[in-house]
Amino acid sequence: MTEPNAADLAEVSDGTSAEQRVTRKGMWGQGPGDTSGYGGIVRSFERFPRTDRPYGSYFDEIVDRLHGLLPSVDLDHVVVAHDELTIFVPKADLLDVLTACRDDALLRFEVCVSVSGVHFPDLVGEELHAVYHLLSITHNRRVRLQVTCADSDPHIPSSVPTYPMTDWHERETYDMFGIIFDGHPALTRILMPDDWEGFPQRKDYPLGGIPVEYKGAVVPPPDQRRSYS
Repeated sequence: MTEPNAADLAEVSDGTSAEQRVTRKGMWGQGPGDTSGYGGIVRSFERFPRTDRPYGSYFDEIVDRLHGLLPSVDLDHVVVAHDELTIFVPKADLLDVLTACRDDALLRFEVCVSVSGVHFPDLVGEELHAVYHLLSITHNRRVRLQVTCADSDPHIPSSVPTYPMTDWHERETYDMFGIIFDGHPALTRILMPDDWEGFPQRKDYPLGGIPVEYKGAVVPPPDQRRSYS
């Protein structure tokens, strides 16, 4: 869904910033061409709303343990939604947090299931987000870590030294979103050709009119795929 422009961001009286409070119109975001019948819908919501304690389930234990292991790290932005725990982590402290999550006996998140990217063009200075899904097989628990960086400085430390299985995950996130994972052993494109310009899953990437090239194949744009007599 298309992200709103600055005019669609609303200040609210409870202190929520304009960047957090978002207003969207229609089923599919802004712009003409919506013939779905949902064009009259107006939705307002807070992005990444901080959750108050108690978080519930085992979530308080995880957050308290991380605070105890890393007291100098800012881990106060916690979001609990859909029975899932997300902790926002400063990118400078990411490797310390990942190492603690992996090695501490009370946490023991042995597996990083995936690394993925998200693009929020309206969040100035935090346009790019990297999301890490961790799994503890020992304790049967999950946690999500989220790190932000600026489009103008898209650098985040690589998690490969801590979780080697994230090698190709970070390559794909780089390929699709342009996030540069510093310290990655071989950060190259994994889906698009090596000389491809742009990052196809960013929200400002053109949706049509560009032939898509894969290694060994070329898919023409939709308006050129079939001719009619």
